[in-house]
Amino acid sequence: MAKEKEKNKTFLLRVDADTMEAVEKWAADEFRSVNGQLQWIIAEALKKSGRKKK
Repeated sequence: MAKEKEKNKTFLLRVDADTMEAVEKWAADEFRSVNGQLQWIIAEALKKSGRKKK
């Protein structure tokens, strides 16, 4: 069987300007988009807390 495509959900995130600036710099430092950086941060936090495997 063909592997089912992952489905992404869209949501609005409001953050203060200082936080956004820090995330933008961090993303640029690691050659990621801001969206990619936020996905990575969330995935790492979920793994670290034991709420998501891998």
